[in-house]
Amino acid sequence: MSSLIKNVGTIGGLTLVSRLFGFARDMLLSRILGAGGVADAWQLAFQLPNIFRRLFAEGAFSAAFVPLFNRRMTKDGDISEARAFADTVLAVLIPILIIFSGLMMVAMPWIMALFANDNIKADKPVFDLAIWMAWIAFPYLGFMSIATLFAAILNSLSRFAAAAAAPILLNICLVAALLLGLFTGDGSHAARENTGFYLAISVSVSGILQLLWLYYWVRKAGFRPALHRPRITAGVKEMGVLILPAIFGAGVYQISRFVDLFFISELPDKSITYLAMADRLNQLPLGIIGIALGTAILPSLSRMIALEDSGGASRLQSNAVELSMLLTVPAAVALYVAGPAITSAFYVGGAYSKADGLMTGAVVGGLVLGLPAYVLVKVLVPNFFARKDTRTPVITAAVALAANIALNLLLIPHMGLIGLTVAGSIAAWINVALLYGILHKRGLYRISLLVAGRIARISGAAAIMAGVLWWIIPLFGDAFTGGVTERLLALGSVVGSGALVFFGCAFAFGVVDRSTLGQLRRRPA
Repeated sequence: MSSLIKNVGTIGGLTLVSRLFGFARDMLLSRILGAGGVADAWQLAFQLPNIFRRLFAEGAFSAAFVPLFNRRMTKDGDISEARAFADTVLAVLIPILIIFSGLMMVAMPWIMALFANDNIKADKPVFDLAIWMAWIAFPYLGFMSIATLFAAILNSLSRFAAAAAAPILLNICLVAALLLGLFTGDGSHAARENTGFYLAISVSVSGILQLLWLYYWVRKAGFRPALHRPRITAGVKEMGVLILPAIFGAGVYQISRFVDLFFISELPDKSITYLAMADRLNQLPLGIIGIALGTAILPSLSRMIALEDSGGASRLQSNAVELSMLLTVPAAVALYVAGPAITSAFYVGGAYSKADGLMTGAVVGGLVLGLPAYVLVKVLVPNFFARKDTRTPVITAAVALAANIALNLLLIPHMGLIGLTVAGSIAAWINVALLYGILHKRGLYRISLLVAGRIARISGAAAIMAGVLWWIIPLFGDAFTGGVTERLLALGSVVGSGALVFFGCAFAFGVVDRSTLGQLRRRPA
């Protein structure tokens, strides 16, 4: 448990830094671009390469590459076979990326027409701006896909810090672009368009910087990536067999985002901005906890399964499930109750109105209903991938995606944008139920009564925290949209009260003890 917490702490701590820069980015973005018009066009242009990046980088590639790479690492330290495999994969990956990116950029006007809402399509200058921003930003996908290979190598070597730190560069570049737009613009529509161009350029620049950053650390780890003529070797074929279904199995959240983009095109103006801003809050615990846990346990599970250590694999899985619930259940409950207050404090100001802030908070409430489920998917799927079983997560993800589409058709006419988020959350829980049910039936993993009891006590502590937050938030009145000091005091009081109540109850209920709290506080090595 301690090594898992240490690895999750390393990845999650650096992801937290990135997410904090992301908050700074979105706070500037809301004030400079507001919601609707150029803001919606930018969100759409940025979502396309970013969803592909998350789908490929945070899911499928690592899920397919890491087990095969680990299998080629020898106990005596000889990495020649692993190095050759990585070079072969790189040689095949580059031409695929060039062809795919080229096709996407040629088809961008039609893709944009598919996902843009009626307001964007009706305003030709804004629609053309969205296409141009997408063209400029899309090379980011290629740079980051190659960087993903380097990150997977480092993660396989249990060197998680460099890869976890790389996304910080993206948010630094975006913040720099927004500051440039702020200091050179005058708040006019033309100034907002210029800021959109700065943002698109900064995305591709950040891809180059992240690629160079990870290339440096891979070389430090003893690997010298080299370009060769592409060859479809047995290892590449095996990875191809694994990666295609892994794109669907590990990336159901991102595929759901594509589904959301399609349905959101039928919703009123500003909807895509509300969803993007709300997802920033949802991505904070999802990125810090879910991605960190999924990344940390896959190499360890792969090694334990290769050694036929079923007991160790089961213990590791239980630790990951328990830790994910300890961190995501209170986060989801707190965001559900305090979402409107938090979004108002962070985003309202400049071009972002109080009504925009409250609507964003309502969207947060729908998203976080599925937050623990999204994290559990990332925790359970590696149990299949470590066994090179990518077929089963594909089947469960397909069922969840079908449920998501059906629920969207059912809920959106009655609930609008909130219905879209609730549909995604329900679908995520369906995916969790299917994944766990299959693991249980096959005898690969079963939640013990001890772990189930601890999850129940975690939920009880979170329920008490919810009651306290529900009582305390109205006491601050309009402080969440007041001056900087008022907002900080109000947010600090709410967050501090929630954390104090939850961990106090968790400690009293025996969910956590002093050693666990110490490990959670410990700085990663």
